[in-house]
Amino acid sequence: MLHERNWFAFILLLRLVFSVIPLQVFPSLPADGNPKESSPFINSSMASDMEKSQQYDGKNMALFEDEMDTSPMVASLLSSLANYSNLPTGSKEHEEAPQLGTLMGVYLPCIQNIFGVILFLRMTWMVGIGGVLGSFIIVFMCCSTTMLTAISMSAIATNGVVPAGGSYYMISRSLGPEFGGAVGICFYLGTTFAGAMYILGCIEILLIYIVPQAAIFKMEGLEGPEAEAALLNNMRVYGSLVLGLMALVVFVGVKYVNKLALLFLACVIFSILAVYAGVIKTAIDPPVFPVCILGNRTLLTKAYDVCAKTVELDNDTVPSQLWRTFCDSDALNATCDEYFSNNNVTEIQGIPGVTSGILAENLFGYYLEKGVILEKRGLASVADEEGPSPTSNRYVMSDITSFFTLLVGIYFPSVTGIMAGSNRSGDLRDAQKSIPIGTIAAISTTSIVYMSSVILFGACIEGVVLRDKFGEGVNGNLVIGTLAWPSPWVIVIGSFFSTCGAGLQSLTGAPRLLQAISRDGIIPFLRVFGHGKANGEPTWALLLTAGICEIGIIIASLDAVAPILSMFFLMCYMFVNLACALQTLLRTPNWRPRFKFYHWALSFLGMTLCLSLMFICSWHYAIIAMGIATCIYKYIEFCGAEKEWGDGIRGISLSAARFALMRLEEGPPHTKNWRPQILVLVSVDAEQNVEQPRILSLTNQLKAGKGLTIVGTNVVGTFLNNYADAQRADQSLRRLMETERVKGFSQVVISSNLRDGTSHLVQVGGLGGLKHNTILVSWPQNWKHPDSHLRLKDFVEVVRETTIASLALLVPKNIASYPSNGERFTEGHIDVWWIVHDGGMLMLLPFLLRQHKVWRKCKMRIFTVAQMDDNSIQMKKDLITFLYHLRIDAAVEVVEMVSDVSAYTYEKTLVMEQRTLILKQMHLTKNEKERENSAPTGHMSHNTPGGGTASPDCEVQRTWTDKGGAKDQSQASAGKPEFNLRRMHTALRLNEVILKKSKEAKLVLLNMPGPPKNRMGDENYMEFLEVLTEGLNRVLLVRGGGREVITIYS
Repeated sequence: MLHERNWFAFILLLRLVFSVIPLQVFPSLPADGNPKESSPFINSSMASDMEKSQQYDGKNMALFEDEMDTSPMVASLLSSLANYSNLPTGSKEHEEAPQLGTLMGVYLPCIQNIFGVILFLRMTWMVGIGGVLGSFIIVFMCCSTTMLTAISMSAIATNGVVPAGGSYYMISRSLGPEFGGAVGICFYLGTTFAGAMYILGCIEILLIYIVPQAAIFKMEGLEGPEAEAALLNNMRVYGSLVLGLMALVVFVGVKYVNKLALLFLACVIFSILAVYAGVIKTAIDPPVFPVCILGNRTLLTKAYDVCAKTVELDNDTVPSQLWRTFCDSDALNATCDEYFSNNNVTEIQGIPGVTSGILAENLFGYYLEKGVILEKRGLASVADEEGPSPTSNRYVMSDITSFFTLLVGIYFPSVTGIMAGSNRSGDLRDAQKSIPIGTIAAISTTSIVYMSSVILFGACIEGVVLRDKFGEGVNGNLVIGTLAWPSPWVIVIGSFFSTCGAGLQSLTGAPRLLQAISRDGIIPFLRVFGHGKANGEPTWALLLTAGICEIGIIIASLDAVAPILSMFFLMCYMFVNLACALQTLLRTPNWRPRFKFYHWALSFLGMTLCLSLMFICSWHYAIIAMGIATCIYKYIEFCGAEKEWGDGIRGISLSAARFALMRLEEGPPHTKNWRPQILVLVSVDAEQNVEQPRILSLTNQLKAGKGLTIVGTNVVGTFLNNYADAQRADQSLRRLMETERVKGFSQVVISSNLRDGTSHLVQVGGLGGLKHNTILVSWPQNWKHPDSHLRLKDFVEVVRETTIASLALLVPKNIASYPSNGERFTEGHIDVWWIVHDGGMLMLLPFLLRQHKVWRKCKMRIFTVAQMDDNSIQMKKDLITFLYHLRIDAAVEVVEMVSDVSAYTYEKTLVMEQRTLILKQMHLTKNEKERENSAPTGHMSHNTPGGGTASPDCEVQRTWTDKGGAKDQSQASAGKPEFNLRRMHTALRLNEVILKKSKEAKLVLLNMPGPPKNRMGDENYMEFLEVLTEGLNRVLLVRGGGREVITIYS
């Protein structure tokens, strides 16, 4: 029996395994190369219904059959995750591209990009100008910045799959599309300008050190600005040619770049090894690179043949070439330059060697102005009385003004290749593993080389040679090449190919970065650059990259381009550190990086270093770069596609919102901070569209207070049956809010009837201390019609609820006649009829309205009503003083009302009571019919509180007083004719006065009377309000919430 069970289990296991193997529930990535982050692993829509049903057949999982449309089997999930690919889909050629590991995919590309043009062309000059100590500080500071950035980047990279886009993907998914797009574009620009810098370095090596005769614009015989202009023009011409050639290589295919990369990288490594070998050789046998010094000034090699004023030739003293350079003839008694005559010529060794002790002389900086002659420290000389000669064909001179911050800006690009691996994350076999290991290892290697190079250069090379940027004092040799072994040409050729390789890497990475940004769709005008060849190569992005790179080529100066790209890289690194710090501090549940050697303090330190270096390098470039990033940020915010990536900024918003809500719970706001937090109650039709959209226009015009706005509506029905209707109503509200530019929230409740739904909205709107304090509801149209009886009751109940809850109430009447947001009143008045004090709402609302462009040019007038025993003149003076202290500009008028009751008032009251009685009888008849249709036969009687029975008529005739007792209708109405008469008199007289004074006003605001305590008087209450506002075009009835909302104090 046990044996049979084992076989049965074995067969069942085989069925399970073989049924799982052929399944492929999840697709790879979409065509844009980005995963579907809302459901990053599961997309069951791609599988057919047959495949879905097969997942559950024969697996003893019938209990979960209903979930098979949305939830796959665990075995299918694990199979799909194992086969997950982060490569964008394309042609077979692209899909079969080699998957690179840590060494080839990250470490070596980073090494190649970091060891670039600055190391070979400017490192020795930086040590000579800044000194060993200053240069070491610069190198240490820059390398520390990149190491801290790499640590933060490693944490982000190991927190999930990193598709194509590398650094941009990490920043955008951590800080959101606005920050991600802004920083991504800046990083793209930095990478593009880096390509220009590498190309310029390549041309500088070619034209100065390899084939100077290839110059199109000849520099021989030119001095000063003319020679400089000729050099720059040569750089532009040859740089454009090389750029076109490199772009063609990248266009042909990235696989050729990868093949050439090995050759270029070998050149870099051999060059660096040659430098170290040369350092070792200087301790044994220093190379011979003599430097000729006149006094203490360094002479150009082309200015002499031998380092002497005269030479002995056949026992005869003859002038040398140096003599002819400084004197007007070959005669020994010729007139010579004063400095030449007063100082001797000495020849010193340019490479004295590591054991020479030259390090002490090169320890401190030697900053120079442009055009200053390079002088050797410690040598005595007799200075010219009139200063040195302005000619530049004799001495080695400084070509730019140097200072510490300039050196930082020029050097920093030499450490900016740290993201060369992450930019190619789409080609990596395991990006989460390769990016941290490869990047940190590459930075460690290059940092050691840079720091040791600073010390070794200062210990081996003479100071005047270090400060000689183009090697003009050592026979035109590349200065670092003079130190290399076995020949300077090893460095020259190696650095040439190194710059070529780095340029190709930049032209390969930058278009892919732009393509990733474009395919995300966050910047609409860049979407065209997301397209490419059939194999996914970014053709259009490559063209744009080449065009931007040409701008750097036109600048033509390596020293001018370097600080530009430093800004963009530093900004990118700063936000990488910020992203890691935020994710760590917010402790989001999804923040689970495999890389554990990170800390938020290190990220903040790296961010601080980046920001400091930006302003150290060039404060004006830093401001421009930040301006560019800000413009891109605002463009994406207003015009870009909305993305939800679960970014850290959203987490900050949630934390800040929670903190703010907890603070609001501490107590009610002070009067000075009070602003209308409005709950707008709207009704929707059968199609779930808002019936009176103009009420949201008024909401927008009232929002100068910048408070909370909630637009709520009610859907009649049950949650299970009417949820889809509620969703449609919510979308309708959101669309209308967007159209009317109302910033706030929508809320839809489902209830069995209109009354309960409105009550729920009033009770539960808002969250914590951020709740509404004002209700905005439109006047019920056609309330006198029998079919609108429920709307009438609901409206009066809202008035009662706001009174109980101490909420302010705004009721616009004739809402359809209110202006839209596009209209403008060029003149007119906003009239306020201040009958009773409501906490200042009537004063505050016109002020808020006049902040909006619709009402801005309207004047404000305030009317108040004086009783028979009031002093009208004194009331006006007091009101003017009160408005002055409130800082409100308004005209003031006090109105006296006649107290006699006219015959028309009696007639109006009688008509109102008759209409109310008719409406009640019609409503009663309707209720009786409903009861007859719904009540069972033989059970028509109703139990009374006393235990007897009463007819429906008897029940309806009973009414509840405010004390909770029941009275007979005849008793409750005792004295009512006189009560209604007085109210009607007030409404008529007020209406007459308001029509007389404010008929032409653009808007009339007046106090709204309170609701009757007895619900049997609702129709009369509505009639009073109707009479009060009769004949007025736009009326806003205002009822205060029982607290002061405006104050005279500061």
